[in-house]
Amino acid sequence: MSYANILVSVDLTEAAAGRIRLAAGLARRFEAMLTGAAAGKVPAPLLVHDIYDAQRQEEENAAKIRAVLDQAGKIFSGNLGEGVRSEWHPALAGPVIHLVAEARAADLVVLGRRGPEDETPRQLDVPPGPVMMEAGRPVLVVPPGLEHLKGARIVVAWKDGPAPRRAVSAVLPFIRNADQVHVVTTGADARLEGGEHVAAHLARHGAAVTTHFLRTVDTDAAEILRFARAQDADLLVMGAYGHSRLREWVFGGVTRDVLRSSTVCCLMCH
Repeated sequence: MSYANILVSVDLTEAAAGRIRLAAGLARRFEAMLTGAAAGKVPAPLLVHDIYDAQRQEEENAAKIRAVLDQAGKIFSGNLGEGVRSEWHPALAGPVIHLVAEARAADLVVLGRRGPEDETPRQLDVPPGPVMMEAGRPVLVVPPGLEHLKGARIVVAWKDGPAPRRAVSAVLPFIRNADQVHVVTTGADARLEGGEHVAAHLARHGAAVTTHFLRTVDTDAAEILRFARAQDADLLVMGAYGHSRLREWVFGGVTRDVLRSSTVCCLMCH
């Protein structure tokens, strides 16, 4: 198993360039196509006088969004580096809707992490929540400031269920070249979750793997992140749990806390 097409979300935030360089590095390593995607929704005309005024406003608004998308395209092409096959897919549409549609032809979706300080949406910005819930693809969430991902030391946060099982399958391309893989479970019933079976499965794929049972002192998320820091991990793998409430995507405690505070890349599946 490998990645043939990697999809990266492009926006105008300061973290976009590093995220693109990280995704380009992965595309180069896995000999994959890198598809950059960005979209902006054209605002509806306001206080129109007649149909001609409405048409004029719509054309002006569309031109402004196209100019923003052209700027995003330059950020994408300017951070690819050498030896990467790429495609650029902009659209006049909702950013989340467009990225979810593009994900149908991707093996991996690369997004930026949003923390408590990033609650206000920015132009072209795509929050991880709705993409994880709707895309049906593994999502790699990249914290601000990271430009490279080797996947040398991987922590798999295991809790038996469909989402973590999908995440374990999604990380296999990284497993083969990892120096160390740690399968960790937390909570009172940690030993019943099948972590040893998962470790044995990853070992059959060539991983140097160990199993760990963590006692939760603060929260499960805090223990997992503390363990990842102690191991100097550069990739955290886990299932993403949540649900849609009206137009808001609400995650469970561990997923929410990791998305807000992780300083390492997180590979997640819903």
